[in-house]
Amino acid sequence: MRAIQITEFGGPEVLRPVELPDPVAKPGQLLIDVAAVGVNYADTHSVEDSYLSRSTLPMVPGGEVVGLTADGRRVVALTATGGYAEKAVAWENMATEVPDGVSDGAALALVVQGLTAWHLLRTAGRMAPGETVVVHAAAGGTGSLAVQLARRFGAGRIIATASSKEKRELALELGADVAVEAEAEGLKERLVEANGGAKVDLVLEMTGGPVFDASLAALAPFGRLVTYGMASRTEPTAVAAGKLMAHSTAVVGFWLMHCVGKPALHAEPMAELLRMVAAGELNPLVGEAYPMSEAARAHSELRARRTVGKLVLDPRR
Repeated sequence: MRAIQITEFGGPEVLRPVELPDPVAKPGQLLIDVAAVGVNYADTHSVEDSYLSRSTLPMVPGGEVVGLTADGRRVVALTATGGYAEKAVAWENMATEVPDGVSDGAALALVVQGLTAWHLLRTAGRMAPGETVVVHAAAGGTGSLAVQLARRFGAGRIIATASSKEKRELALELGADVAVEAEAEGLKERLVEANGGAKVDLVLEMTGGPVFDASLAALAPFGRLVTYGMASRTEPTAVAAGKLMAHSTAVVGFWLMHCVGKPALHAEPMAELLRMVAAGELNPLVGEAYPMSEAARAHSELRARRTVGKLVLDPRR
């Protein structure tokens, strides 16, 4: 089968097309004939071995696939690795049947980014109706879904950040009340101004570094910052317990892997998200579909923030 493999850690340049033997499903696993592969920002960290879980070589990256099982079921599944290939294996409890009317790209947008957005708001952020929510990278795969879900879950005000005028306009179309420049300098002041001069209740943050610091400073008493990524590859300034106490604020970390395999945290939210998409109540933003042979270009574009929505690889190209 055709696949993308890495034999050394690094940037997009280490992603190389190869021919490999078909994988073999173990008991409790499904062999999936892959129709489309999802590209997630975590993939870029795995390829350079900077993710929360360590990578081993050689490796076929990719943890999101949609396709057909041997018995003809159309499923979307999480895989530990091995997704960038024509065939992949996944544990049965990591696979969800895709309803008619939900496209491959939309299903892939939900399996990591949709579930992440749901948990950022519900589980980690504990968003209450009427609260002000800040969504960073609001035109991206997770952010675009978080904006829509925050609106459906009753947010009082949604403030989006994005790196370009076009992306900010898109965030407004998705349901944000206001969209501001994502640059770290002056970010705290822009967020407070966008909230009518008041500090904010909940921030969904995945950049790290000075964006994290500015977002934390923008929190109202009892506000929460949920951190779920570090796209800048820069650690924020150390969070001091005294400062958190002085402002009654909280920093919450979130990693989706702590939810997988648990029905109440994985299967049930995933079913809810798929139902919402099938009913036209949620619109996953599907971006460019790249030939699988151009996985390196997809990673380069993603890291440079030149993409919008969910990126997909086509294993047939």
